Amino acid sequence: MANSPQAKKRARQNERRFAINKARRSRIRTYLRKVEEAIESGDAAVAASALKDAQPELMRGVTKGVLHKNTVARKMSRLSARVKALS
Repeated sequence: MANSPQAKKRARQNERRFAINKARRSRIRTYLRKVEEAIESGDAAVAASALKDAQPELMRGVTKGVLHKNTVARKMSRLSARVKALS
């Protein structure tokens, strides 16, 4: 348990940050799920537009420190390859 005022403040900041990051991660997962569903349906146009919408969201996750840069690069690469295979 935090005893010093400094540690108590850090605990408050961590809680706030955790909530923000959790929401951001959830939002990113939603965008990824939309791309996955579009790929499953087999509609190349919908999948391409879903991927286009997901990309900035993923990159924002990198700049905000929620996801690692290489993780996002790998996900984008694999998703774009699957979308490209549809058309």
